[in-house]
Amino acid sequence: MPDHEHLAERLRTSIGALVRITRSQADALAPPVAQTLGLLDRDGEASIASLAQRRRVRHQSQSRTVKDLEDLGYVHRRHDPHDGRGRVIAITPEGRAALDRDRRARRDWLAAAIATTLTPAEQDVLAELPALLDRLTAHAADTAEPR
Repeated sequence: MPDHEHLAERLRTSIGALVRITRSQADALAPPVAQTLGLLDRDGEASIASLAQRRRVRHQSQSRTVKDLEDLGYVHRRHDPHDGRGRVIAITPEGRAALDRDRRARRDWLAAAIATTLTPAEQDVLAELPALLDRLTAHAADTAEPR
């Protein structure tokens, strides 16, 4: 029987290290920019307050990131259809293209590392991991308490 706490800690540190090294090798976008574009791409338009809450940053910091993204042409603001006084932020085609380039660079770096570092048998083992992680994520989502 595996030691679940030890395995959990190994996974946490290994996955974290892999994410950090992949970002350092291949990220073209600054983390606040990539995170904000990623949220808008996955979840659709949102208010600055909602983006700040989901990124766990201050409203002021998120406002600055949105302003930077607007200056780059990666997002635009529009009136909130549900609140006439509010504004929502939406990703532009240019923002989606920048995010796609960033994601592709990370994917390509990781694919090259897999191909050159792991044996075919190890690659077969690794191929099982995404489905297992997806199941853990689903379990976490099912058992999470509302915020």
